[in-house]
Amino acid sequence: MYLQFFGLSEAPFAITPDPAFVYLSPEHRDALAHLLHGVGQGGSGGFVQLTGEVGTGKTTMCRCLLEQLPDQTHVALVLNPLLTPRELLATICEELGIDTRGITDSSKAMVDALNAYLLAQHAKGHRVVVVIDEAQNLSPEALEQVRLLTNLETPKEKLLQMVLLGQPELRPLLRRQNLRQLAQRITARYHLEPLNQQETAAYVRHRMKVAGAQRNPFTRSAMRALYQRSCGVPRLINIIADRALAGAYARESGRINARLVHAAADEVQPSESRVRSNPWPGLLATASGLVLVLITLLTWGPAWLDRFDSAPSPDVAAVEPAATGAAQESAPVEAAAETAVGQPVDTPIAEQTAAPDVSESVVVDPVPALETSWLDDQHRTAWRSLAELWQSPGEALAIQSACDGAPATGFACLRQSGSWARIRELGLPVLLVLRDGGTRLLPLTGFEGRNVVVGAPAAQRVVARGEIDESWWGDYLVAWPQAPDWPLEIRRGESGPAVDIVMQMASFAAPAWSGAGVFDAEFEAWLLDFQRRRGLAPDGIIGPNTLLYLMAPTITEPRLVLDNAEEG
Repeated sequence: MYLQFFGLSEAPFAITPDPAFVYLSPEHRDALAHLLHGVGQGGSGGFVQLTGEVGTGKTTMCRCLLEQLPDQTHVALVLNPLLTPRELLATICEELGIDTRGITDSSKAMVDALNAYLLAQHAKGHRVVVVIDEAQNLSPEALEQVRLLTNLETPKEKLLQMVLLGQPELRPLLRRQNLRQLAQRITARYHLEPLNQQETAAYVRHRMKVAGAQRNPFTRSAMRALYQRSCGVPRLINIIADRALAGAYARESGRINARLVHAAADEVQPSESRVRSNPWPGLLATASGLVLVLITLLTWGPAWLDRFDSAPSPDVAAVEPAATGAAQESAPVEAAAETAVGQPVDTPIAEQTAAPDVSESVVVDPVPALETSWLDDQHRTAWRSLAELWQSPGEALAIQSACDGAPATGFACLRQSGSWARIRELGLPVLLVLRDGGTRLLPLTGFEGRNVVVGAPAAQRVVARGEIDESWWGDYLVAWPQAPDWPLEIRRGESGPAVDIVMQMASFAAPAWSGAGVFDAEFEAWLLDFQRRRGLAPDGIIGPNTLLYLMAPTITEPRLVLDNAEEG
C-alpha cells in the first residue's frame, strides 16, 4: 500500500529470502566462504556446519551456496528434519531422483541404491551434496544415520558431502558423547552473528535501493532505533521496517524517525510497557521473600537426599507468571548443561555469606549515573562479579567458559531474552547485555521500585530503569554452579540421583508436586503445567530452562534484592 508513496517498485522488506535483495555483510561473506570451502574440499568429504540465531540469514546463506555450486553438483535439500532415520534416508534418495519404489521399508536397500548412485556420479566427475536445514531438530538416531552415509567412499575419496544448517542448539547437540564420531568429521564450522549497527544501516539502504527508492526515508535516529529494537537480526529488521513504512504512509510522512520505528516495533513485538501492566511481579516479589529453602549442592552419591534441607513452599498459588517475554526451552546461547544442583561445594548454600545489604553498600547517584567509564569497568569485571555473588571468586573463567558454550566447567549458563518482570520472577542475579554501538555486560543484583541495583558487589548503584532501557533490549545471562556430569535432559521413565533431586525441587515449586518420586506420566503432566505457567516450551522434558526455573526458588544465596513495591 505504501509502494507508490515512497516510489518503490516492490516491497523492500519482505521476509522471504529473495536473492535480488541479498545483502552480504562482511560476516555473511565470511560464512559463505566457509561453506564454499567446506563443500569444495573434494575427496575430504565430511560435514560442514553453519549455525546462527533465528532470522540471522542461514537460509539465505544456503541459497547463496546452492547458486554458486558447480553445474556438476547434485544437491539433496532436506527442509523438514523431523524424520525417522528411515524417512530421512528416503527423503535424501527422493531429492536425488533415486528410484525407491518397493524398497522404502528397508534402510539397507535404500543405502545400497544411494551407494550405486554415488558411484555412478563419481565416475562422471560429479559431486553430491546433502543440505539439511533446521538440523538442530534431527534426532540423535537420525544424525547417526547421516554420519553412516559419509562412510560411502572409494579407496581415495568420500562420495557424499553433508551441510548442516541450524540454530545454536545444534552445537551442544553435536557435543554429546554419543555423537562424538560425527563431531570429529566436521571439517568447517561457522556461527553467524546478527548485524552490527553500521551493517544494519547498510542493510536498510541496500534493500531500499533494490526496491527502487530514490532516497532513504529512514533518518539516522530511525536507523539507530531500528538496530536497537531488532538487535541486528535481519528478519526482525524487515518486520519492523515494513511496519514503519506503513505507519509513515498512514501519517503521510516521507521521513521515518526513531519514534515511528519504536511505535512500529511495539506493534510487532511485546513492549516493556505492556509487560509492566501485569500485577503479578509485585506479588511474586513479596512471595519470594518467604522462600526459605535450603539446598546442599553436593556431588553424586547416596547421600544426596540426606543432605537436602527442606523448607516450606512459598504460598504463591494465586500468582500467575507473565506470558510475555518468556524464555524458550531452546535458548539463544548454548548452555553447557543444567543447574546448581549436583555441583560439589564445601558448604551448603544456606551457610554461605549473604549478599551485601543494599541499604549499606549501594551508592545512590544523581542522573546521569551510567558514565561510559563506569560501564566499561563493570564490563571488564562482570565475570568476576558474578563469581563473587556465587561465593566462588576464583571461578570467573569457569563461568565465562560456560557462557561461551564450554561443557563441564563446574558452572552452567543460559542466555535469556525477556523483560524486567521475567528477571524478577527468576529471582537470581544476572548479567544484562547492553548494546550501544558495542556490547557490555552489567551485573543486575536487585530492584527498588522503578529503579534497579546494578554493578559489582563492591560498587553497586541504584539507577532508574529508563537509564538502561535505551541500551538494554531484553538479553541477559544467568549462570549457576552445576556438577560436570549433570545430564543434559531428563525425561519420563528415567531414574537415578538426578531424578531424585528434581523431584525434591518440584516439591518446593508452585504449585508443589506432591506425588510419587518417579518420573512417570503423572509427573510429566505436572511438569507440562509447570512449563506453561512459566512461559517455557511445554515438552515435558527437564532441559536447561525448565531445570533453572525448578531450581531458582530453592536457592537462598545469591538472590536478587527485591523490594515489596508492586510495579506499575
